[in-house]
Amino acid sequence: MRHSAHNLARQAGSNPLVEVGARLGYAASGVLHLVLAWLALQLAFGGNGGQADQSGALRQLTGNPVGAALLWVLLVGFALLGLWEVTEAFARPAKQKLKPAAKAVVYVVLAVTTVSVLYGTSTNSNQQTANITATAMSYPAGIWAVGAVGLVVIGVGLFHVVKAVRKGFLKDLAEHPPQWVVRVGQAGYVAKGVALGAVGALFVLAATTHDPNKAGGLDAGLRSLLAVPAGVVVLAAVAVGLACYGIYSFARARYARV
Repeated sequence: MRHSAHNLARQAGSNPLVEVGARLGYAASGVLHLVLAWLALQLAFGGNGGQADQSGALRQLTGNPVGAALLWVLLVGFALLGLWEVTEAFARPAKQKLKPAAKAVVYVVLAVTTVSVLYGTSTNSNQQTANITATAMSYPAGIWAVGAVGLVVIGVGLFHVVKAVRKGFLKDLAEHPPQWVVRVGQAGYVAKGVALGAVGALFVLAATTHDPNKAGGLDAGLRSLLAVPAGVVVLAAVAVGLACYGIYSFARARYARV
């Protein structure tokens, strides 16, 4: 039975529609990160362009018919890329299932977020995160769990930075891309690592201060960078890095190993 499921997953993953869908998903990620970079840049220089996170970036596309139509394309891309990651999780050996499974969750969440934006039901992620954190803290050892989540997120951020330095993301590509793709990929992964580190730090702060309102999502994490020395420069650099990741995502749609 297990062998049969493994074969079915491989067949589904190699289906041309799923492969094209996976590449569309990477392109969708590129659009998302470019808009997110623009929001972060506005935030760095005192603008009020909107909530600088995934749902805020998607909401930016709802202001005109072209953007609204693009949201449906992004939804299909995220959903099919999530499906491809699911097939990867089933097709790989047990020790290699975690990474594609985690990515599948990410893209499914993005698809769900896109649906909520399309139907106008998306909520403020910072407040939603604070509410979830408050609920977690109400349980025994909840504070320790929140702190642990923060440390894990910081660890993921550090992993992104190491991946950039060692060019580990090239393993995800079917062939070696042009040098400019490598450079924007490195800048993009560093920026994502810094942003994730900021989010994780907020969870640790919430745990150490016993204040769930200190926790927040990506928007709160990016805003927190303004409080560090030369915060405007740091946030602007992260915004540029996020734009680089968006450009890399478009290149990944071309060179990805699917």
